[in-house]
Amino acid sequence: MAQAGTTAPPGEAPRPPPVFKLVLWGSGSVGKSSLALRYVKNDFRSVLPTVGCAFFTKVVDLGATSVKLEIWDTAGQEKYHSVSHLYFRGASAALLVYDITCKDSFHKARQWLEDLEQEVHLGEVVVMLVGNKTDLSQQREVAFQEGKEFAESRRLLFLEASAKLNYQVSEIFSTVARELLQREGSRQGQAQRGRATVVLNQGPTRPAKCCSH
Repeated sequence: MAQAGTTAPPGEAPRPPPVFKLVLWGSGSVGKSSLALRYVKNDFRSVLPTVGCAFFTKVVDLGATSVKLEIWDTAGQEKYHSVSHLYFRGASAALLVYDITCKDSFHKARQWLEDLEQEVHLGEVVVMLVGNKTDLSQQREVAFQEGKEFAESRRLLFLEASAKLNYQVSEIFSTVARELLQREGSRQGQAQRGRATVVLNQGPTRPAKCCSH
């Protein structure tokens, strides 16, 4: 959930950017850690499987405003699957990652989404389906259209990317950040309208009449 605002009245110091928790989910070896490292540190290298969870932070510049993402990179190995849901508590967004060269990772992404639905209502969080490793397109097993259609059927955001080539990595996180800001603004607007409605419905109070005969 957002923790702070981004604007301040004239003459006051700028407020820190709102903070959102984002969790990377998906099977092992699909490139979750590579996407996070490429985005946060602009680095790509072969990494060992994540043990438990890795944590990164990054301020996303969106031009007129910015947000701070707390990025939780969860382990995808089966032995960690039973506890992975614990890392999603308090999250505002999730990247559901699969490997376009591995059909099984795409099928398992569907299972991960079902697990996610047991923890939260999908309408309450921003979820993006990410097909990673487009640099290996000659070995592709999952068509772009297949990923897109699945995402649309579940109302998820969708992009393909390559952590190795730094293709659309920034776009993934900036798109999620913009969606988070938009939803946060909508929630605040609804809350303000709700408060105004309560005040209007209260109406003037009338003194009670007391009559005795």
